Amino acid sequence: MSGTDLTILQMNDSHGYLDIHQELFWDGKHAKYELTGGYSRIATIFNEIKKEIPNTLIFDCGDTIHGTYPVVKTNGKAMIPILNQLDFDAMTAHWEFAYGLDHFKVLVKNLNYPMLAINCYYKSNNKLVFEPFIIKEVGGLRIGIIGIAATIVDKVMPSSFSKGIYFTLGNKELPYHIEKLRNDEKVDLILVISHLGFPQEMKLANEVEGIDVLLSSHTHNRLYEPAIINDTIIIQSGCHGSFIGRLNINIIGGRVSKFNHQLITVKESIKPDPQVEELVDRVIKHDREWLNQVVGYTNTALNRNTILESTMDNFLLKSILAENEAQIAFSNGWRYGAPIPIGEITLNDLYNIIPVNPPVSTVELTGKEIWMMMEENLEHTFSRDPYKQMGGYIKRCMGLNIYFKVENPKWHRIQEFFIQGKRLQMDKTYQAAYVTSQGVPNNYGKNRKQKDIHAVEALKNYLNNENHINADLLGTIIPI
Repeated sequence: MSGTDLTILQMNDSHGYLDIHQELFWDGKHAKYELTGGYSRIATIFNEIKKEIPNTLIFDCGDTIHGTYPVVKTNGKAMIPILNQLDFDAMTAHWEFAYGLDHFKVLVKNLNYPMLAINCYYKSNNKLVFEPFIIKEVGGLRIGIIGIAATIVDKVMPSSFSKGIYFTLGNKELPYHIEKLRNDEKVDLILVISHLGFPQEMKLANEVEGIDVLLSSHTHNRLYEPAIINDTIIIQSGCHGSFIGRLNINIIGGRVSKFNHQLITVKESIKPDPQVEELVDRVIKHDREWLNQVVGYTNTALNRNTILESTMDNFLLKSILAENEAQIAFSNGWRYGAPIPIGEITLNDLYNIIPVNPPVSTVELTGKEIWMMMEENLEHTFSRDPYKQMGGYIKRCMGLNIYFKVENPKWHRIQEFFIQGKRLQMDKTYQAAYVTSQGVPNNYGKNRKQKDIHAVEALKNYLNNENHINADLLGTIIPI
């Protein structure tokens, strides 16, 4: 038997990057930067593959309708015509909840494909907010597609993201939907699109039987080879729309008989699709000149591709400290944000660093609170149980030094802790500057104050004062 061939295309964590942008690549021990991505080039890839392989399905795993100035400015509306032109089959979500559920549902209503989530519920009645699955018929096959949204939305994200709703991991619900699709709907293949993150999805695939293909996202992994767990094929495809995952599978008797995979780099040399290029230009043309103005220069390549500390966030932290008399500064360990090579910094770069442009705030924290906050964050990052990992990298810090053991259990990782070169004192109160409740969660500290200045303005002020900035890694967080 020859079976039936099917091609699955995946993009994940594009974070609203409509146009071509810089991306970091590793070349041995060195980092290099190349122009990649853009929805018009992604459209070309999709169209060429669909022409080659009629039996093609295309999925978006979320973190899509948020993350750059033109997208956030329009509360996501600017992306809808572009996404509809790309002809996705389904998606799930994470940062899309940043607009609040009511507006997010308006965006979903205007998409020409469904939003899927088996793990997002109304608090009022415990009913699902979105469809749990759909069935697509392709080449004589029935494909059952199940969606799992990010579980962290109501746990570590700002409370406005999850007003009126709550999230589970989806691991308890998933077997029910797989059984329903297999036994009642007689599907030939079970495909899961998930935004839990690669470690969580590896555990999920190991404990839940019957997933044929799992499209992973959230953690920005570039998987050049699929992971195979419990007969489940798992792929993930980078971030910022810089990569597309292509999985070719052959199905015989409701099972995958063979497969091959390619992680496609969306290179600058790919010819843009003219229709999508026009749609993108329509969105960005009004702000292009303003966003492209040069606001300073960097002597350090700025990126967020390192888990313990990043040059991009050191620039941000220096900027918010410069606006305060604080001793220390915190921001969230975000992964998104296209890198900035040595040279010019534009206003667009600043909005890419922190598109929500929150106010700079201050708070008083005791030494014990700082210690416990960082222990909690280390657990969220390195928990032995993947289901307890809460996304993002280690909280970005400045003005302190932590020496810790990754392998130690919760609340016992930190070995040494210094603030401004002096050993932290548990009963002493320290003044901290921060951005967003992910920088300093609301259950820590007292006397919170929002300043009149917002993050992007702080970045601009720092550039005005320094002109050529340096933001090298400082050894703030050191594993020992």
